Amino acid sequence: MTVTLHIDNTVRDYDDWKAAFDQFERFRADNGVRAYRVGRVDGTPHRVLIDLDFDDRAAAEAFHTELATVLATPRSRAMVISHEASLVDLVDERISA
Repeated sequence: MTVTLHIDNTVRDYDDWKAAFDQFERFRADNGVRAYRVGRVDGTPHRVLIDLDFDDRAAAEAFHTELATVLATPRSRAMVISHEASLVDLVDERISA
């Protein structure tokens, strides 16, 4: 079963935030992230939605704890205005060809 950590951030500058996000590729891989998606809300370019997929809830919860440490750094606090995160269990999926 896939578990997704859904993150809703409001950032000061998307390009700066994305450059910092990209620097954490190894951190995500080392902490069980199997796939991710980044989206921006239409009409609200500073609002960024991130979905991080994990194989199980334990890995997602552990990552969420580690993420809190990253978000507490001065650099993150300067970039991220608001942050909300929730765990989502995938219960149904259909991919059309």
